[in-house]
Amino acid sequence: MWNNVKYFRSKGFNDRITIGNNVCTPKRLCFRRWVKRIFSYHSTCMLRPDLPHFGLKRERTGPPWKILFFGTDDFAVESLKILSASRHDSSDRLVESLEVVTLDKELPVRKFANQNKLVVHDWPHINPHGQFDVGVVVSFGCLLRESLIRQFPFGILNVHPSLLPRWRGPAPVFHTILHGDAVTGVTIMQIRPKRFDVGPILNQEVYQVPEHSTVDQLGATLATIGAHLLIDTLKTLPEKIASRREQAKEGATSAPKINTAMSWVDWEEQTCEQIGRLFRAIGSRIPLRTIWMGDTIKLLEFCGEFNESVSEDRALSAGSLQYQKESNTLLVRCKDGWVGFRTVVLRKRLSAADFYNGYLHPFFTKKSPLQHRVCVFQSKRVKPKD
Repeated sequence: MWNNVKYFRSKGFNDRITIGNNVCTPKRLCFRRWVKRIFSYHSTCMLRPDLPHFGLKRERTGPPWKILFFGTDDFAVESLKILSASRHDSSDRLVESLEVVTLDKELPVRKFANQNKLVVHDWPHINPHGQFDVGVVVSFGCLLRESLIRQFPFGILNVHPSLLPRWRGPAPVFHTILHGDAVTGVTIMQIRPKRFDVGPILNQEVYQVPEHSTVDQLGATLATIGAHLLIDTLKTLPEKIASRREQAKEGATSAPKINTAMSWVDWEEQTCEQIGRLFRAIGSRIPLRTIWMGDTIKLLEFCGEFNESVSEDRALSAGSLQYQKESNTLLVRCKDGWVGFRTVVLRKRLSAADFYNGYLHPFFTKKSPLQHRVCVFQSKRVKPKD
């Protein structure tokens, strides 16, 4: 009520007062009695929907919600799918209306929204004032301004694929795999302006990371968990907000975007386990790279650690190469053992056998004294050719 009342002057009976869009000038009536009458009229309006409410709106206290969804990629689509389906659940309808905000590109979220006839808004051209109860952000990648956040009575929720405060940032799943975390999960939090992933926690679910899981496998699982956790949160959103907790100051880590600089293998410093984690974390998007005779080589189809004995194992330095004919695998010596790759790219895609026959075979068959100097992958300590 008082959000709609504006008192322009402090003296006289002809003071102007606005309620909603209406301007009133009470004459020869004390202000207190006049406001009392307005409250009485407002109470009557609650029982008489045919009377004007002076622009006052009753605040929603539970589902079904009017939701504005912010997202871009396949991870976000899982949450959007379940929200879209919730519009049609007649037994326990959770969503009254659903609209989408995404970037001005052909992205998975836009494709799904168009296929399901959802209203789509191009970021940042939106003005949701008074149209929605709550916002939902999933893998959106853009900071939302404070004035936008304040337009949602229940704030804006974020589905984040880690157990915050661990792995704040845009690439939590990559860093979960890269650092060998045994446990991860999903967090539902309320976003705050100016910084990513620092808002209060409303809900969390723990997940044990399967051994040798790739970033794509883990991401798909966490997307499904996150979608169901979002629905669980929305069912009792006011209660979840009332019992929210701030993130702990201890244990906060950063999960920056992956980049090509991360793809260089350091044979002297990285172990078999570390190289395996690096491949499972970024290999599906950025191939691992190394240097051979001044050229950049991309390493594909990682085969894991090889434990069988290799001739002159102890004498060979990090980066040394061997070819295992039985498994058609190129073996590379690293800090604590051997790892294998079945495919490389050197100007063109080559199998391990093709690379051996075309480049390594002469040195191995003739037992050239240059073998251990030439047949070596180098860590990036010299500038590779473009």
